[in-house]
Amino acid sequence: MTIEYDGAGFSGWQKQPGEVRTVQGEIEGVLARVLREPVVVHGAGRTDAGVHARGQVASFTTSSGICVAKLSHALNGLLPQTVRIRGMNDVPGDFHARFSALGREYRYFFAPEPTAFGRYAACFRNSPDLELLNRCSSELVGTHDFRAFCRESRDSPNAVCTVYGASWSRSGEQIVFRISANRFLRTMVRFLVSAILEARRGDMTQALEKGMFPSALVPADPSGLFLWRVYYP
Repeated sequence: MTIEYDGAGFSGWQKQPGEVRTVQGEIEGVLARVLREPVVVHGAGRTDAGVHARGQVASFTTSSGICVAKLSHALNGLLPQTVRIRGMNDVPGDFHARFSALGREYRYFFAPEPTAFGRYAACFRNSPDLELLNRCSSELVGTHDFRAFCRESRDSPNAVCTVYGASWSRSGEQIVFRISANRFLRTMVRFLVSAILEARRGDMTQALEKGMFPSALVPADPSGLFLWRVYYP
């Protein structure tokens, strides 16, 4: 199923112990009510707290014979308005939303000034030089070790990722950073956004080669980041 959500009210995608509100937890709870059986949902991307999604993909197995159209309608009737099922399909038994994916695309949005919709875009203090940002971003394309741009995770001992594309452009009054890769590490996109804005091209190359970046680097605000789409064969 394809899901979109406003991540501002959630502590990320992944289900956590206790009363922590997560997107996965909300969906699993509603599925269990509708299907009358426990369900585990596997997401293609584990978005951080405050990060949104336009095209998250998730998979699950069920013994229920309910048709997907009715199930999708039932879920949208019970889920909070900030979580919507955009589409649902039957898939082969060996399909896994995370491990079957060929790649993911994230987009980060910047607005020229604070707005009432600031939960969906970060704000630029100064007008950026898009040519310079794109030159820095071009260093990311290819296969690199991105341990300098992530938070350590036991789930990702291997920090090597292949970036297919990374670019900055204007969309109306907003500026958008687009990046696609075979996989992403924890908080990787937000660290990359901060690094690109602060770094010269040589700094990016050095960080990729040595796996180190200044310890003062902090990830960009989660409000502007969206998991945009997931690619499958």
